[in-house]
Amino acid sequence: MSNAWNQTRRMKILAVGPSMTPDYSQWRDQRVNDNIPVSNPDTSWSLEEHLQVLPSEIEIIQQDFEKRSLDLGKKIEQLEEEKMQLGLDVEDAGAREVALEKSLLVCQNEKAGLKTRVTELEMSLHQHRSRNSTVELKASLSKIEELRRKVGELEDALQNGELRIELLEKGNE
Repeated sequence: MSNAWNQTRRMKILAVGPSMTPDYSQWRDQRVNDNIPVSNPDTSWSLEEHLQVLPSEIEIIQQDFEKRSLDLGKKIEQLEEEKMQLGLDVEDAGAREVALEKSLLVCQNEKAGLKTRVTELEMSLHQHRSRNSTVELKASLSKIEELRRKVGELEDALQNGELRIELLEKGNE
């Protein structure tokens, strides 16, 4: 039987020949049987480790999918929480906007009222100035009349003095 195996092995070498790489040749030479790996004393594994079932590619993909699903679920929860916070912020902003609009209307009404009051006060000031002008004119007129009266009295006194001088001069002559 070992002869038959050697013959098959030699045939493989002859068939493949020069196209084999050195790594492949080394690997092939180390193999005793296709099903039993050569044991290395540096890396000796226990029987349980040799018999341990390795997960298949589908199982690895499934585990990766579950891990990603869990991560995405956490991220979705986090985004929903942020969305709720933003929603509350939007509601707060809306409430603040309504309050500001009401405040703006109140301020605009106050401004209109103040403009009306300023207009009234300007008219009142104009009338007051007009009245003061009238009062000042009347006072000035009364002073002018008083001065005219005094001037008239002085003119009369001057004429009386001139007449006396004339009479005295005629009397001295």
